[in-house]
Amino acid sequence: MTQGSLFTHRAFMRFWIGQMASSFAFQMLLVGLGWQIYNLTDSALSLGFVGLARYLPQLVLTLYAGHVADNHNRLHIMIVTRSLMTLTIAVLAVTSVLGSISPAIIYGCCIALGTARAFEMPATQAMVPNIVSADLLAPALTWTASGREATTIIGPALGGIIYILGAGALYGTSTVCCLISTLILAKLHYRHQAREKRPVTLDSLLGGLRFTWKNPVIFGSISLDMMAVLLGSVTALLPIVARDILETGPWGLGLLRSAPAVGAVAMSVYLAWRPVEHSVGRKMFVAVAVFGVMTIIFGVSETLWLSILALLIMGAADMVSVVIRSTLVQLETPDDMRGRVSAVNSIFISTSNQLGEFESGVLAAWLGAVPAIIVGGVGTLGIVALWAWWFPDLVKRDRLDMRPGPERD
Repeated sequence: MTQGSLFTHRAFMRFWIGQMASSFAFQMLLVGLGWQIYNLTDSALSLGFVGLARYLPQLVLTLYAGHVADNHNRLHIMIVTRSLMTLTIAVLAVTSVLGSISPAIIYGCCIALGTARAFEMPATQAMVPNIVSADLLAPALTWTASGREATTIIGPALGGIIYILGAGALYGTSTVCCLISTLILAKLHYRHQAREKRPVTLDSLLGGLRFTWKNPVIFGSISLDMMAVLLGSVTALLPIVARDILETGPWGLGLLRSAPAVGAVAMSVYLAWRPVEHSVGRKMFVAVAVFGVMTIIFGVSETLWLSILALLIMGAADMVSVVIRSTLVQLETPDDMRGRVSAVNSIFISTSNQLGEFESGVLAAWLGAVPAIIVGGVGTLGIVALWAWWFPDLVKRDRLDMRPGPERD
């Protein structure tokens, strides 16, 4: 089966469209949450708490969620979690329309969303290798990532426009998109590989952590991504940058949130045409370094066009890292471990994203938004240098589908 046949693969296409609808809902939702909480509180710290509220449930529950993903039907898990997300966003919509929305309600809904995503992410990541054959895995992961990023372009931009009609309109649109995703996945043809269910034990819960720790390629790649995004992420501070530095409105915030995804989609199209075949380790480190440099440029920018350009390049660099890391994790992991290893990967991702938002909010409240962004970019470059020293096997990795050996050194 060739890469071209990927788009005649009915199960994958249904999965892909369902993922896009969910991502579209989530990206619009984030624009509303950030703008609404900042206008309600006028506090940079509150932006950090939004990220923290989504992160804590994932930190606590994800290892157990990985065990669940390896012992139960992953499609059923996805349907249940998407249903919970739909109901949660509906609460935001109704309370906004009624005028009863408050920071406490927003934080509570963020906790519910974090709980749902704690179970959704390991199941989702572990499903792809069971939907497509091994030779289609890398292009499937590339197009899954690019589809997600494509919705990240449209979602924030459209979300910023819809927000002009009110937060209720934005949350209502997001609710409909999440409901559509749930209904599409409910009709997905997915054959669950039944296996003997393991009891919930400490040994089972920690199995993914042990496997990840013992594999320097997996651990090095996901920890590099985690630390780089943890320090260099500017997502939580975009409402401050848009309103106070660039002096724009919700539409400008939508453009800023969309810009990294535009770069990511452009890079994903290029990678689909010219896949990364050699020196994958070095290319991943270079991509993360570019991410750090662009973060610094974004921090010093005072014009909208330069800020958007920096975010475009950040998104393109991040896509290179995402494709390489995601493919390495799946190819290096046996199927009966994929749920738990994907859970570990999810913890690293949520740590970098949600905890990164909290770290950005705290640092911005302490130093100011611009210094916080610049410090994050410099820290990212330091992480690249340190990880290159700590994980030489990852730097030497030549191809996605094989480990480096002495004969190729």
